[in-house]
Amino acid sequence: MTNWRPQHYRRQAEIRGDVDPGVLANALSAGEQVIAVNSALRPVFTLRHLCHLADVSYTRMREIVARTGGDGYRVFTIKKRPSRQGERRFRVICAPEPALMRVQRWIATNILNNGTTLLHPASTAFAPGNKLKEAAAPHCGCRWLVKLDVKNFFESVSEITAYRSFRRLGYQPLISFEMARICSRLGTRTLPKSHARWRSRLSWSTIFAYSNRRVGHLPQGAPTSPMLANMAVCELDGELTMLASQYGLNYTRYADDLTFSTKDRERAFNRSRADEFIRRAYMVIGRHGLSPNSTKTQVVPPGARKVVLGLLVDKDLPRLPREFKANLRMHLHFLLRRDVGPAKHAEARGFAAIAGLRNHLNGLVTFAAQIEPDYASAVACDLAGVQWPV
Repeated sequence: MTNWRPQHYRRQAEIRGDVDPGVLANALSAGEQVIAVNSALRPVFTLRHLCHLADVSYTRMREIVARTGGDGYRVFTIKKRPSRQGERRFRVICAPEPALMRVQRWIATNILNNGTTLLHPASTAFAPGNKLKEAAAPHCGCRWLVKLDVKNFFESVSEITAYRSFRRLGYQPLISFEMARICSRLGTRTLPKSHARWRSRLSWSTIFAYSNRRVGHLPQGAPTSPMLANMAVCELDGELTMLASQYGLNYTRYADDLTFSTKDRERAFNRSRADEFIRRAYMVIGRHGLSPNSTKTQVVPPGARKVVLGLLVDKDLPRLPREFKANLRMHLHFLLRRDVGPAKHAEARGFAAIAGLRNHLNGLVTFAAQIEPDYASAVACDLAGVQWPV
């Protein structure tokens, strides 16, 4: 795909010969404002234009924007790993319907993935080129590690914040509003959503069909939510970076996981300083409309095992934890045993089909190759020796 150019757009209008000069001038001006932010961004002028670009029904997208005819999501829950206290936990997933997924993917690919200038350098997730190993690397060799977590990260970002992100990318107010509505949903009424910032005044609406007292939020499961959430907390990342520097800490954020570390050769950082820092970090997070998940806050002192994003960071480079390698070793053990093999092992481990087990293991090896290529290569050779049924 070539970048949008006003000259080409004007030329096509001249070929058609039926475009109003005033409309053309306004369109060219709107497009130039977008590519001034990033030449790779795709200008979008109207909702109908967006639907044409994404090849979806304008009528259905109009319903989505107006919050009528259903919100376009299938909502379900999946089990999460139990908390450290043994509490059962679930994650709510909102899967967009096919047409909505199609337009969201178009927005993510052609707009949000080209809006990385709105991200803070501390953000290490979801943007093109970001890798888990590189996200954990800044904390390698640390003596102290502080890990915080944001509660209901996506659901805490409102459609108003999404609208502001599109505006910062150069898009006009109306299409920015419509794309923000497409990328958000109202969800269920909860106590946090009773706050004034989650309600709008109908008197503000200039398009009656779009008026709604409730403000939507980013759904977990939409392809647009990760990048919009990253853009929304750019200022938060900046404030936390400055706060961390006051305590001699490095800071990175991977989605809702906030990680701070220090090598602290002079031993100036201690438990008391960590507690003070956490209190101040909580205040900064709260000022940005987010809530820290205090049950996931961790302070890892010198001598303790240090894990960031599932990787060991106690050496110069991130490494796979022993639990990961033990899991692969267990699978290989039973797959290579003549009295067990793939069929019995897949059934014992709860896989519906042998192909599911094989794909799972291939995925683990692919992930391992990003962290420890030599180890992954050795495991891949062992897997090649498994007698998989035809």
